[in-house]
Amino acid sequence: MDDNKFISVVYNLHSVETDGEQLIEKTTEELPFSFITGFGVALLPFEDAVKDLSQGDTFDFTLTPEQGYGAYEEERVLDLAKDMFCDDGKFDDEHVKEGAVIPLQNQEGQVFPAEVVSIGSDTVRVDLNHPLAGKTLHFTGHVSETRLATADEVNHLVRHLAGEGCGCGCDHCGDGCGDECSHDHKHGEHCGCGHC
Repeated sequence: MDDNKFISVVYNLHSVETDGEQLIEKTTEELPFSFITGFGVALLPFEDAVKDLSQGDTFDFTLTPEQGYGAYEEERVLDLAKDMFCDDGKFDDEHVKEGAVIPLQNQEGQVFPAEVVSIGSDTVRVDLNHPLAGKTLHFTGHVSETRLATADEVNHLVRHLAGEGCGCGCDHCGDGCGDECSHDHKHGEHCGCGHC
């Protein structure tokens, strides 16, 4: 088994559109995207593209939708009964509003994010697709740090993945992990990350 590496990268992420590219996310030297290899924290093709690079090396690669977040599936846009979003008999209009990303839970107890598309008189339309589903992703950037992960860093990550608090392997992760994130991304995820 490969040694687990701690990698920090600074990148620009563009989606490849028919009329050019659109900037989706940008990390900085002060707040890079950091992760530990071998745990599925980053998208595997993203990890594969940067894991053998050295500090200071640049990268420029593109991921297809299949390598990224999959195809956009219309059947993952659902109309749910509005009363599912009531608290003490009152609709939760503070949190459930168009464009908001809200947590939903399935019958097995798994929690997953959903974007509110629209709110009707009796239903709430939600989109369960990842915001980057169906997108071709173009990453450019450089490696700001790469080294073997320490035992403490690996243990911290394992505890986080087991649901014992924050520690996605990065110093600055998204929703639920504090206020240090410099990125504007839905579902609390870095685009290289997928689990943050």
